[in-house]
Amino acid sequence: MSRDTTDRVAKFYAFLTFFVFGAASLALSLISLAMIGYALLQLGIALNASNRIGYVLDAVSVIVIAVAVFEVAKYLFEEEILREERELRSVREARQTLTKFLVIIVIAVSLEALVFVFKAGTADVTLLLYPSGLLLAAILLVVGRALFQGLTAETERTQQEPPER
Repeated sequence: MSRDTTDRVAKFYAFLTFFVFGAASLALSLISLAMIGYALLQLGIALNASNRIGYVLDAVSVIVIAVAVFEVAKYLFEEEILREERELRSVREARQTLTKFLVIIVIAVSLEALVFVFKAGTADVTLLLYPSGLLLAAILLVVGRALFQGLTAETERTQQEPPER
C-alpha cells in the first residue's frame, strides 16, 4: 500500500472513531438527561402519593443510574475525543484510566445497593440478599483495583526513574 493510501485510511478511521465515540457520548448524555427528567417526574408524583417513600427511592435510584451513565459518556468524550493520543503510553496512565472508570462503577453500584437496602428495609427484610450482593460486588471491585495498583506500582516506579549510567 502506498503512503498516500495509508494516510487516507488512517484519516478515515480517525474520523470514524471520532464520529462513533462522539455519537455514543451524545446518546448516553441524552439518555442520562431523560432519566433525570423521569426522576423529577417521579418526585412530582410523590408529592400527591400516599407511598411517598417508594416514589422518592425510585427517583433516587434513577438519578444514581443517570449520573453513572453521564459519567461514562463524559469518560468516552474525554478519553476518545479530546485526547490527542489514543493509546496508553505508560503504566501510570493505564492505572489512572482504570481508576477513573472503576470509581464511576463502584459509586453507582454502591449507591444503588444503598437505595435497595432502604427499599428492603421498608418492605421485607428477606429482600436484603440482592443489595448485599451489590455491596459485595462493589467491595470486590475496590479490592481488585487495589490489587492491580499494588501489582503495577513497581512497574510504574521503574518507568519514571531515569536509567542508571
